[in-house]
Amino acid sequence: MRILVVEDDEILGDGLCEGLRQDGHTVDWLTDGRVAEQALEADTFDTIVLDLSLPGRSGLDILASWRRSQHLTPVLVLTAREGTRDCIAALDLGADDYVVKPFSPKELEARIRCVLRRVEKDPVAGIPNSGLIQVADLRIDTNKRQVFRGDERIRLTGMEFSLLELLVSRSGEPFNRGEILKEVWGYTPERHVDTRVVDVHISRLRSKLEDDPANPELILTARGTGYLFQRIVDSVASEGP
Repeated sequence: MRILVVEDDEILGDGLCEGLRQDGHTVDWLTDGRVAEQALEADTFDTIVLDLSLPGRSGLDILASWRRSQHLTPVLVLTAREGTRDCIAALDLGADDYVVKPFSPKELEARIRCVLRRVEKDPVAGIPNSGLIQVADLRIDTNKRQVFRGDERIRLTGMEFSLLELLVSRSGEPFNRGEILKEVWGYTPERHVDTRVVDVHISRLRSKLEDDPANPELILTARGTGYLFQRIVDSVASEGP
């Protein structure tokens, strides 16, 4: 995989890039926000590791611009320990995950591996062999990792699709936030803020899939537990030519 690291701390950036290269990835490393934004417009990457505090242009501004342009490349953000509010803001803007400094290189590498697995495709038990699921006018294709309403494609990030796929695989059954975090993001929550990753992604999914996100009919809240997808009675879409 080709990874773009945007981090202005020379020691941290050097160690991070070295670890990723040892994992077999091709790594581009930039230290300035404006230069990074130009690189994103001109080139293609499999995932982006983005520090939020950068010279030239902030990581939040870069992320907002990137997602407004409909780019779905996975983004993992880095932030200082006191930057919890920035973490939530980054998730709201479309980040797939975050890591709080200081962190161990192994922790970050594990998070990146999880994101990359979601880019490729991890099969989920409970999905029909055809990979096609029809819910009212919503069509979910788990083989192509795409969602359509009628003929219009609804653009989801890799993590958003993986979350939807997990909920659909056991439609009608609730998942607690810790279970979702472990299944989709690959780690168990250590702090309350960790589960906010799930809440923010659920909110983003609802905004894209629900007719009225404030009164969802597809992705429901399980009181005192977490979330569930409405029970699907006839989940396999008819196969056309």
